[in-house]
Amino acid sequence: MGNEVTFEEILSKTRALMPDVVEQLKRLIRLPSVAFPGYPPEPVNAMADATAALLREYGLQSVRLIDIPGGYPAVYGEIPAPPGAPTVMMYAHYDVQPAQREDGWETDPWTPVEKGGRVYGRGATDDKSGIVITAASVRVFEGKTPVGVKVLIEGEEETTSHLDAFVAAHPELFRCDVFIVADNGNLTVGDPALTTSLRGEVSCIVKVCTLESPVHSGTFGGAAPDALVALIRMLATLHDAQGDVAVQGLASGSPATMEYPEEIYRESAGLLPGVDLIGTGTLGARIWSKPSVTVIGIDAPSIGASANILIPRAAAKISMRIAPDADPGRELHILTGHLRAVAPWNVHVEVQEVSASFGFVCPDGGPGLAAARRSLETAFGKPVREKGTGGSIPLLHELHAAVPHAEFILWGAEDASCSRIHGTNESVDTGELERSIVAQSLFLSLLGNGRHKA
Repeated sequence: MGNEVTFEEILSKTRALMPDVVEQLKRLIRLPSVAFPGYPPEPVNAMADATAALLREYGLQSVRLIDIPGGYPAVYGEIPAPPGAPTVMMYAHYDVQPAQREDGWETDPWTPVEKGGRVYGRGATDDKSGIVITAASVRVFEGKTPVGVKVLIEGEEETTSHLDAFVAAHPELFRCDVFIVADNGNLTVGDPALTTSLRGEVSCIVKVCTLESPVHSGTFGGAAPDALVALIRMLATLHDAQGDVAVQGLASGSPATMEYPEEIYRESAGLLPGVDLIGTGTLGARIWSKPSVTVIGIDAPSIGASANILIPRAAAKISMRIAPDADPGRELHILTGHLRAVAPWNVHVEVQEVSASFGFVCPDGGPGLAAARRSLETAFGKPVREKGTGGSIPLLHELHAAVPHAEFILWGAEDASCSRIHGTNESVDTGELERSIVAQSLFLSLLGNGRHKA
């Protein structure tokens, strides 16, 4: 096979490769590569080694582990560009969210199960599917790709990442013309979409103190303020009666052109029957371009440890998704200012800023995006739409700063209707996996042979 291949050749090669791709994915799922603090490092390091081995087996040259100061290694490899051809960097991550059978999994999350055309297991979609898509798109060309290829597989995307600082310190490693981020996907199986924006995220901890120590709720209740009650009143101001974020001055982005069908959203979110959706505006705008606020933790006495006392101190951690093009420092300042302003009864309030991560808007109008649209449409046999995503990949901001001229293509084998990333019974559709490999391989061919505008 030469460097320039047809869609039919790519499809044939991919279908022949799929049984091994599925088995490779299952092998990766068996490694519980949770990089969160407190989890054993051995499976994470074993996963880094397994990823490197798979990339080598599938034809990637110069594969090595890069030491990331303070964190787990990144897997890196490259194939030099043919004369005059662009270079593509393909990104995925090998770490996963925690999982245990007791969370509600139908099967053991670390024992892959194939049924109904899907592979079940933690990381099946997020993002071990991205690893096999990357490896297989190299294997289709038998390691002789029509473009230069760099591969970056991160080990800390799901937790506090140390890769951002490494990118800023070593921009030369990441120079390319197009980044492919195989950590995304479609709303439904077989319905192709390019992700063009991601929300950012900021967080803070608010602490409320009212008393020197707990006191009897009968003797002192009714005049002395309870810290938990004060905190609850403050948290209640974060949303209005319709569920829209009520923090004044926050930015909102432009809504995506693609709508999110409500029935798919309800099913994938696991919304209980009869529960209303919150907020106003289109569903796509609410989860892709407008801010959202979540109270993700509260420090207060548990019911089991409760007593008839006034609580002297209470705290909550608040996470806020921000518009894709918003300044996270500004949005966090507005949020913390709001919390201080709404504190009742002159209670003592301390607000600690925790995190501030940029969202991302993909640059538009370049040859890479044109090639991506054409390759997706060909692989799926349907018109391509554009969508946002409510989640965040902070690394994209750092990559864009390191390589300002590069384009970004965000796609993958996830389908929002069934994949259940971060949840129980995570899975990937094997047909979607095949189409994603075909699309990514065709993209390399179109871009390398200058046929993306045809």
